[in-house]
Amino acid sequence: RVHSRLLIPVPYPDPADEYTVLIGDWYAKSHKILRGFLDSGRPLGRPDGVLINGKAGKVGVNQKPLFTMEPGKTYKYRVCNVGLKASLNFRIQGHKLKLVEMEGSHTVQNLYESLDVHIGQCFSILVAADQDPKDYYMVASTRFLKEVQTTTAIIRYKNGKGEASTELPPAPIGWAWSLNQFRTFRWNLTASAARPNPQGSYRYGAINITRTIRLVNSVSRVNGKLRYGFNGVSHTDPNTPLKLAEYFNLADKVFKYNVIKDEPEKTTTLTIQPNVLSMTFRNFVEIIFENHEKSLQSYHIDGYSFFAVAVEPGTWSPEKRENYNLLDAVSRHTVQVFPKSWAAILLTFDNAGMWNIRSEIWERTYLGEQLYASVLSPEKSLRDEYNIPENTPLCGIVAGLPKPSPYTI
Repeated sequence: RVHSRLLIPVPYPDPADEYTVLIGDWYAKSHKILRGFLDSGRPLGRPDGVLINGKAGKVGVNQKPLFTMEPGKTYKYRVCNVGLKASLNFRIQGHKLKLVEMEGSHTVQNLYESLDVHIGQCFSILVAADQDPKDYYMVASTRFLKEVQTTTAIIRYKNGKGEASTELPPAPIGWAWSLNQFRTFRWNLTASAARPNPQGSYRYGAINITRTIRLVNSVSRVNGKLRYGFNGVSHTDPNTPLKLAEYFNLADKVFKYNVIKDEPEKTTTLTIQPNVLSMTFRNFVEIIFENHEKSLQSYHIDGYSFFAVAVEPGTWSPEKRENYNLLDAVSRHTVQVFPKSWAAILLTFDNAGMWNIRSEIWERTYLGEQLYASVLSPEKSLRDEYNIPENTPLCGIVAGLPKPSPYTI
């Protein structure tokens, strides 16, 4: 749990309690068997079920309550999709969900019957215990799969009497519903975030874009085995970790920068090699994720939050910028891209380091749908980046080498 500092006001009253809800798909086979599937060139296939906080629940089967609420009080639920593959719809029988936070940002507090939570995403919601005191089902079900899989958990009202109804609230159908829900998410411009000043004081829409990078995901077979990638390159980790090679000024012996171009070339094949993009420190960059496939994608950037200014069907072009949300797009670190659609994000690369940009669908990540953004500060100052920890194990071509001169203020 991450809370605001005491001197920073939160835009809602303190809840009676906070509950963490980890939802995700589940495979019955061990991770070693699943990894063997991928190494042999086959996909994972459909998940075997869905879990809430590590447990599966069925309607009508006796369950111990997972959470308890006292009538008349309001509770905060932090809901995260921690699965491997499936987007999930989350809902609570008979209760409205008031969205208040999303991946570190305060949002406009809209009410929802249910929320689509895509892989890697986290939402915080307020739930008022304002119904008849009895049991209610919390529900998580898969989205965009041919066979819907559902699991439940019990929320019990304190001193309540009565079992939960066996009639579950229905899940939405189709991805257009999910796209429309995304469009309702808005940044709370008057709320404070990490600092006392309001979130809206950062006017990202007024910053000039210095670089546009289009990342097109693709799937192919290399030597008969399944691979995924961006712009014709399927990433593989070298024997020497990328950041170590860079830190020791030996990057040219381990990988090449910018093996993909900002504007993707038309290709149906994939080349397996390390995929590292060089970013200019503190540049404001536009990244377009283009999904030409029939399945939904979910993407994450380590070390950064970004503004998800648009998610739309079709193919991106510069004219699409006219429809960007340049006022109150939510600052977050994951974004979904629907089938045959694109997503546009804006961010400033002001955090020096070697940062992973990846699919949150883990079979795609493992098989190459990821890359790294190298962000180097020209000053080599401790104001921008710490020195390598003293206890860092050195391996690959840097094993046994003396460490470079440390950064200074």
